[in-house]
Amino acid sequence: MLVIIMMMAVLSVYGAFNKVPEAKKIELGTDARVVLLDANGSEHEIGTIAKRNIATYRVIDTDGSKDYDAASVDRYDSTTRVIFQSRLKNKFFNSSNLFLILKDSSFFAIMAVGMTGVIILAGIDLSVGSIYGLSAIVGAMAISALPQDASIFIALPVGLAVCIAVGTMCGLANGSMSVGLRVHPFVITLGMMAALRGLTVVLPQEIYSTQSIGGFPTSFTSGFFKAKIAGVYPVPVIIMALVAAAGWFVLSRTVFGRRIFAIGGNETAAQYAGIPVGKVKILVYTITGALCGLSACIYLGYLGAAETNAGNAYELQVIAATVIGGASLMGGRGTAVGAVLGAIIIQLINNAMVIFSVDQSYNQIVMGAAIVIAVVIDQTKQRVQARRG
Repeated sequence: MLVIIMMMAVLSVYGAFNKVPEAKKIELGTDARVVLLDANGSEHEIGTIAKRNIATYRVIDTDGSKDYDAASVDRYDSTTRVIFQSRLKNKFFNSSNLFLILKDSSFFAIMAVGMTGVIILAGIDLSVGSIYGLSAIVGAMAISALPQDASIFIALPVGLAVCIAVGTMCGLANGSMSVGLRVHPFVITLGMMAALRGLTVVLPQEIYSTQSIGGFPTSFTSGFFKAKIAGVYPVPVIIMALVAAAGWFVLSRTVFGRRIFAIGGNETAAQYAGIPVGKVKILVYTITGALCGLSACIYLGYLGAAETNAGNAYELQVIAATVIGGASLMGGRGTAVGAVLGAIIIQLINNAMVIFSVDQSYNQIVMGAAIVIAVVIDQTKQRVQARRG
């Protein structure tokens, strides 16, 4: 939280000194009439006064009148009956940019909550990006088959059910193979990452002869996942908050959560304590896959299409969010809320690179450096605690 606050403070100060113009359209009703006022308050009709002499645009309708300062109005189009406004806003600290950061964070944060459980187990899942991509492609195939006028009560359950089912099966396969074959999850999930990525590319090419699938019912996109409220799109952020709350509750307030920490702290001791280690591991990987499917469904609803490169290299972002959020790669420590905060920090870094006009080619370098720094800090912290203990 402290890092987030500090980053936001620095970016807000920088944005205050580097403001950007914001365009806004005000559409007038058919009964509205625009009157131009000069500096003395005298009224003029459209086209009878030079723009430099206009002090106020007054809109008069049945509800009364409203004035717009000429300094904030670019022009008035009498044909379309639209007033075009512009104003300078903080480059960082404005509602659209802040919600953009939270929205972009939500896709990674939801998966990072599941990854937190995996890393607490001292495991790893390199296939989350590929599970996300395959869930999106299969979900898009199912949703695009629905009529364009399908109601939200049909489109939403179909999208959620298909995406989460695909993710769940992939996560179950990861956990089952890792436990059943007694192979380190790094190897299993690495293989799954490649195999699932191949399926993500092959399926749309073989069935649709294309690399993208769209044409979803509007009830699924603008009717729900991209519903606009108060000028922003809050649904992905709300879902992220609900998943974070559920993850916090499971990890800190349930027996299942205690077992995850026990296995990550000392797997041998957990076995002697009677904890079903194999079942817990399989369930954690399955939940992670399901959350990847949920995130993919949000992606479909927000963007309205799925591409074969969906989720490409997302595993780096998800692991980075989890580690930066405080999870230890050695196992035994981590929080769902920390994973969400880690995802927000990553998006703040991305946003800062855009604001400072840094080439986006450096993005992966920064993410890799962030992971290394987080791991070094974690290892140093453990050594210090061990010496004190």
